[in-house]
Amino acid sequence: MKDYRLSITILSFLAIVVTCSIRGSVSQDNANTHISPFVSSTVSGTENGIQKPSQKYDVDVPSPLKGVSEQILQRKSYIVSYNKELKIPNWVAWHLTSEHAYGEYKRPSSAFHEDFEVPMPRANNNDYKGSGWSRGHMCPAGDNKWDREAMYESFLLSNVCPQNANLNSGVWNQIEMSCRDWAVRYDDIYIVCGPILFNKEHETIGQSEVVVPEAFFKVILCLKGKPKGIGFICRNTDGNRRKDTYVNSISQVERITKMTFFPHLSKEVAEQVKNHADINEW
Repeated sequence: MKDYRLSITILSFLAIVVTCSIRGSVSQDNANTHISPFVSSTVSGTENGIQKPSQKYDVDVPSPLKGVSEQILQRKSYIVSYNKELKIPNWVAWHLTSEHAYGEYKRPSSAFHEDFEVPMPRANNNDYKGSGWSRGHMCPAGDNKWDREAMYESFLLSNVCPQNANLNSGVWNQIEMSCRDWAVRYDDIYIVCGPILFNKEHETIGQSEVVVPEAFFKVILCLKGKPKGIGFICRNTDGNRRKDTYVNSISQVERITKMTFFPHLSKEVAEQVKNHADINEW
């Protein structure tokens, strides 16, 4: 009888240990990972010998680009596809949550800085001096006030393109502010943006010959409630009309940029969010 009770006691103790271990493991996993809403939680394939990243921060990055220089860099709050030939990003992608839409961290002193993780020649602040072009964020500083390191990394010049100053402070800034409002309203959204090169020959600035884009795109995906998507295309000029005049569907932006956005959505959701865009629904 004593042996039987001892066995029960040992088994009960082991059960508690196992249960605690499982709970600890689940708690740790939940603290460090996101459950992806996309079909696949990883992105496979390589481009220029560089492995595409996993879905860190729950970001569905665009499909690998064909015939385009691409170096993938993971930051604290965004992922960038950098083009060493153009010295600007091909695209920048991030997951903007309501918690990250606002914060206390301000723009650091001597904010813009070159990215030593990309090869020389690379953009530096001297390239922009006297060029007539502003340093336009792709992932904006306003989306990174929630963390000091994230804010600092948003000023890497690999996250920047030469941008018309009036566009930068005008409609491009309006779209950025709208994204933060939408992140708060819907709890989270997914964003990809970057430059558009229409011409075969491009203006460049500085000794590094940083390419000046002819336009910019931004696509936004919301999966809360009824899924929806919207895109914007802005010429790199000083035109500053209402932001709704720049609206495009995600499919239209894909056609112009020759990129595939949010490639791991289910077919049904992709058709729903990519082929229709109405800013009044946001």
